Parts: sequence; structure tokens; C-alpha cells
Amino acid sequence: MTQRTFLAEARDAVTPRATLLVIGVIALQLLFIASYVGALHDPRPRDVPFGVVAPAAAARQAVTRLERLPGSPLDPRVVADQATARKQILDRDIDGALLIDPAGTTDTLLVASGGGTALANTLDQRVTSLESARQRTVRTVDVAPASSEDFDGLSSFYVVVGWCVGGYLCASILAISSGARPATPRRAAIRLLVIALVSIAGGLGGAVIVGPVLGALPGSVMALWGLGALVTFAVGAATLALQGLFGIVGIGLAILIVVIAGNPSAGGAFPLPMLPPFWKAIGPALPPGAGTWAARSIAYFEGNATTGALLVLSAWAAAGIVITLLAAELRRRRTETFTPAT
Repeated sequence: MTQRTFLAEARDAVTPRATLLVIGVIALQLLFIASYVGALHDPRPRDVPFGVVAPAAAARQAVTRLERLPGSPLDPRVVADQATARKQILDRDIDGALLIDPAGTTDTLLVASGGGTALANTLDQRVTSLESARQRTVRTVDVAPASSEDFDGLSSFYVVVGWCVGGYLCASILAISSGARPATPRRAAIRLLVIALVSIAGGLGGAVIVGPVLGALPGSVMALWGLGALVTFAVGAATLALQGLFGIVGIGLAILIVVIAGNPSAGGAFPLPMLPPFWKAIGPALPPGAGTWAARSIAYFEGNATTGALLVLSAWAAAGIVITLLAAELRRRRTETFTPAT
């Protein structure tokens, strides 16, 4: 029996296709490091929507002073009164507001830790320091406080990450078990139906765990259930679409979009105003960012400002359905074209 050389054995064990996939894994690994470290290594506020309540002249002076801060940490604007400032915070139009008392030396800072504890704490520190330099003190009021069981306001992010993982893992398992590209539109539709059933179950399970079981998130369990089902299905359908277009490589592309680009830009550990411009720009357009925003709105902001996020998730879901079915139909036609008649 002829003994094969190590090089020949290696060529047989690691095919050119496997080599390309391994190179792809290395690329994803490095992109993962670059994206997470790039987004999260130096969080700082940038153009945070911020209200100022004061008599007209004092308000304009305060806005001008805040606009000139180095690095542009705040995007200040005059707000009519305290009630309007509170409403705008709860509507998620602004992230904080300073109520200036011209008759005294103590001003009031309104924040919302439910939208991200890191941002609320940063606003508190920055504004307190600025006011101290002017021999004024600050009283901080949290108008939408995070739950005491929701450390650093991260539970909404983690539950959305879990829903996303369920979506792309389910789609990946379907690909691994019976081929990345479904042979017919009917089989593609069956895969989409399976994703839908998994989404309903996973959405309910996640909502119950973070709500009644752990008490991590307040808000409507039904609303969180619906959000969880939509997040899971959007990611699962998008993964099926990528698999239909690119085969097994589509799984890697789904990880690139959802995990590598989506998670660090979701505003989880640090809300969007604290992220660098690139991640701040892409975050709301990707499922983790849209899901995290909507989950926080449901939990802490009376369900306000969810329309945009839900439209983003619905667009991913709709595109996933259409592309998955079209890719399967094109594959069926190609197969019929190149299959000789008997």
C-alpha cells in the first residue's frame, strides 16, 4: 500500500472550498474585533438631543454656551417649559433637559435612564461639572427610570440579541440539514413557515422570561411578544434570503450584518448618541438596533416612538420573504432548464 505524503493528505483533507470558507472565517473574526472595539472602546456623547428651559434671554445664552462645548457633546434647543421637556423626553425626541432657575442657584436636570443608564449618567456628570464651574448646583430627576432589576438598562438589548440569535440559528440549521438553497418555492415557503412558528414561540418565551419571570423589563408582555416575534422572523427571513442567494456563505453574511455590524451599533451598552458616527448611523437600520430601541420604548416610554423601528424590522422581514421565494423560483427554473427531458 502506497503511503500518501503529508501534502497530499492535507490537500485531500482541506479542499479549496474549505480553504475559502476558513479565510472567510478569519475575515469575520477580524471584522468582529474591529467593529466591537471600534464602536465601544471610547464612548463619548456626541450631539445628544438636549432641551433647555429658562426665560428667553437666559435660555438663548445657555443654548449658545452648550453649543460651543468642545467636541459638540450636546445638541441643545430651547424648550418652552418643564411639562414640554418631560413630554419630549418620554416621546424620545430629546435625551435630557436642563431647567434653569433664574431666581436661585440650583437647577434641575431631567434624564431618562430607561433609554440607557450610561447616557443618563454621562449627562449627569457633564452638566453637574458645567454648572459647578458657574457656582451652581444641579438636582437630577429621572423621568423614565430603568428598573432596579435591569442593570445599566441592558436587559432590552440582551433579549433582542437572543431573539436575533434564534432567527439566524434556525435559518442556519434548516440550511445545514437540507441544503442552503431550497429546491422549490414551496420548500422555501415551508422554511419561512418554520421560521414564523419559531418566532412566535421564541418571542413569547423571551417576553415572559424578561417580564414575569425575572422582572427585568416592565411594560406589556403582549407588546414585547409581538416585538420578539418580529425581530426573530426578520432576522430568520433575512438569513434565508442570503442563503438563497449565496448558499452556505449566506450564513456568514447574516453574522456580518446582525452580529458584527448590528450588535455594537444597537445602542445596548452605550446608547446611540455615545457611539462613533459610523455605528450611530447604521444602528437604527439594522435589526438589533431597531429591536433594542423598540424594546426600551415599550418598557420605559409608554410605547412611544416605536413606529420607525417597527417599519425597519418589517422591511427586513418583507425583503427576506420576497428574496427567499424569488431565489427559490430562479433556482427551480435553472434546474428545469438544465435537466434533459426523458
